[in-house]
Amino acid sequence: MIGAVLLASLVGSLHCAGMCGAFVAMAVGVGHDTPVSKARLQGAYHLGRLGVYSLIGAGFGLAGGAVDLGGRAVGLHRAAVLLAASTMIVVGLVSLLRIAGVRVPRAASPGFMQKAFIKAHGLASKLTPVKRSLVIGLMTGLLPCGWLYAFALVAGGTAHPVAGAVTMAAFWVGTLPVMIAVGTGVQALAGSVG
Repeated sequence: MIGAVLLASLVGSLHCAGMCGAFVAMAVGVGHDTPVSKARLQGAYHLGRLGVYSLIGAGFGLAGGAVDLGGRAVGLHRAAVLLAASTMIVVGLVSLLRIAGVRVPRAASPGFMQKAFIKAHGLASKLTPVKRSLVIGLMTGLLPCGWLYAFALVAGGTAHPVAGAVTMAAFWVGTLPVMIAVGTGVQALAGSVG
């Protein structure tokens, strides 16, 4: 399964470049008054992403374990993977309907996530460049990103916090090449302009 997650995240990682491109720019190349190593900025940003993705995976894995426990109580084994798979099928069908032009209402992102994102952004803007990059990396878990949360569902299907964290770490590895390329491009452009 980890290989499939890695391959799928690698193939779909162009989505990440579009969704997080502005965050990469803020984290690794735009608006830094203090000279700092480009590699350190990239490292801090990507370690922040790894940390938050792993926490999300662990949380979903833990929740999947609770679903499995409840399922076993009523004679349904592997309830977490069934719930994760069913949810992904529904999300896929909704996506196909939208592609076909059918208007399907969108769920709003939870208010607490929006508030946390705004607060974290304000905090990040006051930090040193490397710390700012780390906080911006951590903020990516607050984005209403269907791609990210599709893999979180897979992590939930593992029904174990460690397996969920490893699943999301594999997702992170698959996104690294594109995200590092975006960061390097931003840094090159910022260097040529500055």
